[in-house]
Amino acid sequence: MRTFLIIWIGQVVSLLGSKLTEFALGFWILEQTYHGTGTISQFALTILLIYLPKVIISPLAGVLIDRWNRRNAMMLSDLGTGVITTIVLLLVTSNHLQVWHIYIAVTVTSSFNSFQQPAYIAAIAQLVAPQNLSRANGMVQASSAIAKIAAPVIAGMLMKFTGLETILTIDLITFAIAIMTLVFVKFPNLRRTRKTKQQVIERLLKDTVSGWNYIALRPGLLRLIGFIAVSYFTMGMLEIVLWPLLYEPNSTEQLGIVLSIGGCGMLLGSILMSFWSGPQNRVLAIIGFVGFQGAIVLFGGTRISVFALAVGIFGYLFSQPIIVSLNQAIWQSKVPTHLQGRVFALQQTLERSLAICAYMLAGPLVDNFLNPLMARNGFVAELVGRFINTGMGQGVSLLLVLLGIVNLITVAIAFREPRLRNLETELPDKNQFLGKKEHHQLT
Repeated sequence: MRTFLIIWIGQVVSLLGSKLTEFALGFWILEQTYHGTGTISQFALTILLIYLPKVIISPLAGVLIDRWNRRNAMMLSDLGTGVITTIVLLLVTSNHLQVWHIYIAVTVTSSFNSFQQPAYIAAIAQLVAPQNLSRANGMVQASSAIAKIAAPVIAGMLMKFTGLETILTIDLITFAIAIMTLVFVKFPNLRRTRKTKQQVIERLLKDTVSGWNYIALRPGLLRLIGFIAVSYFTMGMLEIVLWPLLYEPNSTEQLGIVLSIGGCGMLLGSILMSFWSGPQNRVLAIIGFVGFQGAIVLFGGTRISVFALAVGIFGYLFSQPIIVSLNQAIWQSKVPTHLQGRVFALQQTLERSLAICAYMLAGPLVDNFLNPLMARNGFVAELVGRFINTGMGQGVSLLLVLLGIVNLITVAIAFREPRLRNLETELPDKNQFLGKKEHHQLT
């Protein structure tokens, strides 16, 4: 655990710097695009470009991670992201930063991060004993929560008193700290299959297919991916609409405070998972907490206010690290170590595919359809007016109600699916022997 703890500390510091930059650039883009127009499509495009390259590149990145030293993969990601942050800092100091610069920067940074997350998750399974996987994953979620709590408040103050340049400089320092922690630790060597003389591209494609075959041969894992994907779709929609809901021109206070309250919920859930190995049936716990999130979103759509949003985000993000930690612990315990890079990358790509759809749909859906639909004196507005607020700009309320309903229906379907409910008992752990036929299908 000592090696994992050293790496974790470096990643906590690095993630805090990244979240500072994310908040600052997000607010800067809202100032440039949302203020005066009231549309969220350009902000949604920024979020889309943060995640889309990860979805596209992750399967290939996972195959490479299985071939590379996972520590080196994490260092490569940090170095690449640091270079992009340096370029953005130079544009800010020379007063030449434009919105399209941010689009390019987040796209390239996301491409480097597609190597970081699978390598980090695979490293956990490589370093940590099986009985501590849920706790280690809880600690990883705690690092995200710490960043979510501290970054909005700190970035808001720095934006107000010192400007974007200071935040970007701090981000560069945190990257350096993360790289130093990786330099001074050693990962255990993996047993790797004997190298062949096949062409590199052919072998990479074959390895990617082997990752898919491992998942496809296990219906329970496929159903788990589909279920988690729906929850990521909801979160993707919330990521788009939350910032504009809380945005106040020339002020980061309201946005920063509510986001920090949400981070407190995430930290509390992460701390819980850091000390708790999880229930005996992790799948049922995941289904239950996703249902809890759906109820929060449904209620939030009927009671939109700053207070209701803060309470709702707290509860929603309290559940998220529990869901993610339990889900990842299932995969880490079921997937053989030598396949984890490619399988985890493919898993994350499939799970987040619906989130990408959410980022693409949220802006046009709210701006061009739901807002006009909720205009007063309209049929839909009169129909739902007794339950939620109506008027131009209230399309977000209707969106939250619909998302909550979809989540609760998905939970009901998942609970009635035996291959998903019994996944952990039906599927053997990774240390159990694979039969010759299945080994042939995988490779």
